[in-house]
Amino acid sequence: MAVEYREEPCRSALNRVKGMAFGWSLNPYMGCVHRCTFCYVRAFEHRADRPFDERYGTSIRVKVNIVEMLRKELARPSWKCESVAIGAATDPYQPAEGRYRLTRGCIGALAAASNPLSIITRGPMIVRDLDVLTEAASRAKVAITFSIPTLDEEVWKKTEPSTAHPRQRLRAVKELVDAGIRVGVGMAPVLPGISDSPDQLAEVVRAAREAGATGVWTNMLFLKPGTREHFLASIARDFPEQLPRYLELYEGRAYLPVEEIKPLRKQVSALARKHGVKDRRERPLDGTRHDEQLELAV
Repeated sequence: MAVEYREEPCRSALNRVKGMAFGWSLNPYMGCVHRCTFCYVRAFEHRADRPFDERYGTSIRVKVNIVEMLRKELARPSWKCESVAIGAATDPYQPAEGRYRLTRGCIGALAAASNPLSIITRGPMIVRDLDVLTEAASRAKVAITFSIPTLDEEVWKKTEPSTAHPRQRLRAVKELVDAGIRVGVGMAPVLPGISDSPDQLAEVVRAAREAGATGVWTNMLFLKPGTREHFLASIARDFPEQLPRYLELYEGRAYLPVEEIKPLRKQVSALARKHGVKDRRERPLDGTRHDEQLELAV
């Protein structure tokens, strides 16, 4: 797949976010070559009248001045040093980062400002930035989530076509945790009838524990316009026997009701307790940590 990289400056680095667990986000790139079939960012692209179908991920905007803009914004007297989520609308460690190193630059700027940050990624390339991450964690709260919805080979290949193998991600989890960084595993989205069997869930939780993950959480698929059309087309192609179920489950809605999600969350929480997933990082000699234990989702 040919990918176009468009080097374009941005007017601002930080984005105000509403209705999420974090108040600010930062995205060094727009668009993502991982092209996961369930990617919720396709819905944003659809709303902005940009390609959300098979063309999504073939054109990546590179915000070449984002580090400079971030430093300026962090230095403003009005900035209250709130936590910043890196990668809310793209993977900050997709292949472009290997060349441009914008995510690394942003972590360095946040570290210099002693500003808390979080990262969500599928990219093992993050281990290259252990030095700036440990520096940032010595100054403020740092939390990383590796997205690992499944270890099922078939499901991974068909739903996350251009991502690193989940086992590679787990090796990155171990390397980061061994360096003292707080790293959880996000089992999301879990796909009904495809990646939600007890054995599939237990396999991920066990592997997360073996990698030393400090916590694990889960959530199910949601299908807004843009994501919905592309995902259902992929189900019709790759898992045709499941299509009637999805058409029924998501008829007239993008999200499943909470009562339908709770059993999954309870199951994953029970597995986490069974396998002893918790923050096992060694404490410094003074008995403190720079950040808090990652709580398990319930």
